[in-house]
Amino acid sequence: MIERTSAGVPRRRWRIAWLLGLGVLVNYFDRVNLSVSHEALYTTFGISTVTFGYLSGAYNWTYAMCQLPVGVILDRFGIKRVGRVSSFLWSLASFGAATTPGIGGFFAARFLLGVGEAPTFPANAKAIGKWFPKSERSFATAIFDAAAKFASAIGVPVIGLILLKVGWRWSFALTGVVSVLYFGLFWLVYRDPEDDPKLTNVERDYIADDVPITAVEERASLGALLRQRKVIAMVLGFGSYNYVFYLLLTWLPTYLSSALHIDLMHSFLYTGVPWLFATVTDLIVGGWLVDALIRRGWDANRVRKVILIGGTACGLGILGAAYAHTPMRALIWISISIGGLAAAAPVGWSMPSLIAPKGSVGTVGGIVNLSNQISGISAPIITGYLVAARHNFAWAFGVSAVYLLIGIAAYLFLLGRIEPMDVETTTV
Repeated sequence: MIERTSAGVPRRRWRIAWLLGLGVLVNYFDRVNLSVSHEALYTTFGISTVTFGYLSGAYNWTYAMCQLPVGVILDRFGIKRVGRVSSFLWSLASFGAATTPGIGGFFAARFLLGVGEAPTFPANAKAIGKWFPKSERSFATAIFDAAAKFASAIGVPVIGLILLKVGWRWSFALTGVVSVLYFGLFWLVYRDPEDDPKLTNVERDYIADDVPITAVEERASLGALLRQRKVIAMVLGFGSYNYVFYLLLTWLPTYLSSALHIDLMHSFLYTGVPWLFATVTDLIVGGWLVDALIRRGWDANRVRKVILIGGTACGLGILGAAYAHTPMRALIWISISIGGLAAAAPVGWSMPSLIAPKGSVGTVGGIVNLSNQISGISAPIITGYLVAARHNFAWAFGVSAVYLLIGIAAYLFLLGRIEPMDVETTTV
């Protein structure tokens, strides 16, 4: 066993972490584009609040349907091939949204976007498991997870400005161009460690100290994984996180403009504040701090669980926003909510590689992300109905708080220690 220090070890593995982070940044530009375009789509197609709720969740339908098969496909065909296909498809979806003549075509483009982006997070979790030792996985995971928050922090104001200046179709077309550029970059750069000829033996040994670089993997059946208490805990806990995430991703600009009577341009600018705070907590707390404490000898299970449960509990701050009457108060409460959840997210996304057999990391990631996308479907739709019926966001925020309490209970009573599951496997 070599000493667990990165001193003198080349850092080629980090280019993979930043590549994955860039990919998440790009595909979240595609996602936030819709929330920014609410008023423009209403003017163009005459859609209602409820219809916008369905449109906001449209890509999550196909995204969710693909999760279980995508996990299996990832474990069978690998990250490189699946990643190339997926990034190409989400590029087509952006161009489709930009050119559609009607609302039906827009729905179709969002459905295609869901198919294209479905492998992203399970593939990233699997890639981090391949490329990084356990002592570095939280920060490596935080890089791509924080990109989802940073995309909203900069994407909403930037895309909002483009929309106001040249129209919503150009904003979707530009995200399509950026997506095509990322497709080319991923094609050129990504390789698994065992296929990378430029990976030095020193770095290979450093990674392989607790992540054996080998083509031989152990795999568990889908049915066996679904029965595991740890997997069920992740399904409920991460599902509650994603409910709040998608509520804010799709409705925050509208909440600020309608509930707090902020003009559209300022609502775009203010939306970036909590997402920027979430980017910082994701990287520093969920990423750097977790790895630093573990390297210093703190109990890894305790560190991860405290951040996971504590961060999810901070998500309950969304209740404060339900009764905020000033933009400052609303932004503070929303920042606490999404900032805490962002800190917990890297721990959550590192868990598939920590608890699952190596050949089933993609499958476990797919199971968890299926729950996430059910939340992604339901959050904007339920919010649309509640806002239309109640003419405020109090009930919508209250529903998300109840789900968070369920998620916290799952982490407390079902998760147990964050360590490999005792599940029957076969060698492949």
